[in-house]
Amino acid sequence: MSDQAISDAETSLARTPPKGFALAWYRLKKSLATPTPYMMLFGIILWLGTYYLLTEGWKVPRFEKIPGPLEVMTEFFSFDPIWGTSLFTEDFRINVYVSVRRIVIAFSLATGLGVPLGLFMGWSRIFKDYAFPILETLRPIPILAWVPLAIIMFSGFETPILFLATLASFFVTTLNTMLGVESIDESYFRAAGCLGSKKHHVFWHVVVPGAMPFIFTGLQISIGVAWFSLVAAEMISGDYGLGYMIMDSYMVNKYVSMVMAMISLGFVGWATSAMVRWGGNQMMQWRVKALALEGR
Repeated sequence: MSDQAISDAETSLARTPPKGFALAWYRLKKSLATPTPYMMLFGIILWLGTYYLLTEGWKVPRFEKIPGPLEVMTEFFSFDPIWGTSLFTEDFRINVYVSVRRIVIAFSLATGLGVPLGLFMGWSRIFKDYAFPILETLRPIPILAWVPLAIIMFSGFETPILFLATLASFFVTTLNTMLGVESIDESYFRAAGCLGSKKHHVFWHVVVPGAMPFIFTGLQISIGVAWFSLVAAEMISGDYGLGYMIMDSYMVNKYVSMVMAMISLGFVGWATSAMVRWGGNQMMQWRVKALALEGR
């Protein structure tokens, strides 16, 4: 292809940014042209190799009781697991399902409450003066400190766990949303005022879109916080779930099942974070296209 043809193709790409699958393919090709994915792959291989050498290869003291990667993977994909739990057993699927269901509920509640609260706190100085001190007083309290109070306030196993996961996620979502609104350049508000926009127009067309990048960054952090809060709650006050599976396996010395639950937690948590990131990209196509044209 001639230099002129390449130049014309680049000009055409700049004028008509790729969409959908074409955009994803374009970003993948750009990514493969950088050392980043290969460094990530090397990091994973290095971690697995170190894990294998410490536990199964060299059997280093203090690591010899930890199940190695080969033992865990063999049990994980076994149709007749030695320790009674694998990818194909019903109890494992139930635990994953229960944790995912709890996360969906807690994350939805935290988002539904935290995003509007953060928007209003960032937009209205008077509202922030009332609400922010309360938020900042409660936010530093560790989530485990709420466990006894949650058990007293709510009956059963389910509601206290949902409350704890929602609470931790709520603080992160609210604070990032508020910071997103406060990061909007004042010139946008002045321009909207000069054009005669009413307050509700400014809110929907300036405040909400301007805070979107911060909101979805906060939601990615929020769902991670929700996961570790949920697991901590399931360990203390659960009957099902991956956190309960980890603690129950530890109590009966089923260390292989314990590591399986931890690995499953990592993959499921990564999948939920990726879904939030995808949702943010879908709602901010203008930003995704701009980053793609910049090669990012």
